[in-house]
Amino acid sequence: MKSWMIVGLLACPAMAHAAELEFRAAGSLKTAMSEVIGQYQQQVNVDINAQFAPSGLLRKRIEQGEQVDLYASANMKHPNTLHAANQAGPVVEFAGNNLCALAQQSVEVDSNNLLAVMLNQKIRLGTSTPKADPAGDYAWQLFNRAESVQQGAEAALQSKALQLTGGENSAKPPKGRNPYGWVMGEQQADLFLTYCTNAVLAQKEVPSLKIIKVPSELAVGATYGLTLVNDYHKEAAGLAMFILSSQGQAILAKYGFETRAE
Repeated sequence: MKSWMIVGLLACPAMAHAAELEFRAAGSLKTAMSEVIGQYQQQVNVDINAQFAPSGLLRKRIEQGEQVDLYASANMKHPNTLHAANQAGPVVEFAGNNLCALAQQSVEVDSNNLLAVMLNQKIRLGTSTPKADPAGDYAWQLFNRAESVQQGAEAALQSKALQLTGGENSAKPPKGRNPYGWVMGEQQADLFLTYCTNAVLAQKEVPSLKIIKVPSELAVGATYGLTLVNDYHKEAAGLAMFILSSQGQAILAKYGFETRAE
């Protein structure tokens, strides 16, 4: 791990207090980060209250005064916004992801005809909610890329997209269910754009679902950012360093994330 990453991450003030460490992270990180936290707690005796939700909604909660020590976002924008407002330290990139398409078994789709299928008016296209959930923002970036492939595609895709997850008012899946597996299992969409890591988890719950690789001309990558929030718990820096360590990065890689381990 590069030394500038450590210096940058620790550039906001810590507060020595005995309360449990408050960790907030993107919903797409839930399975991987739960294991990361478990491994860290085997090494360090610290209570960690981890909550997972759409990154934009988490940022809003921090801005409104929720006590958070460490924040892991599915993009760089939200933590950088907190940093610019002097509410958090510098942001470190710690993982990457890519968009895939989840498809119902009945939908005849592959990477070659994905755009045509998405544009088909008979196909219900699901996404997460832009601004609230970076997965939705990345879907909108994909729509923008589609415009260079087919004129009018961006507006058509934006107008038909069903924003089914990640918003404040989005329907919540039953406890323990993957949101995307639940949405697709309930037949709320024929095709859904989400992170490839989410698609794998959804397919484990609903084996009939197909995972479609996005073709290179439409491909969109996600960059995950980590920051310490001002007055953070004294152990929060340790957890941040563990996430960036070879052990933490190996756990993330196991769940399909692109990592920055050296």
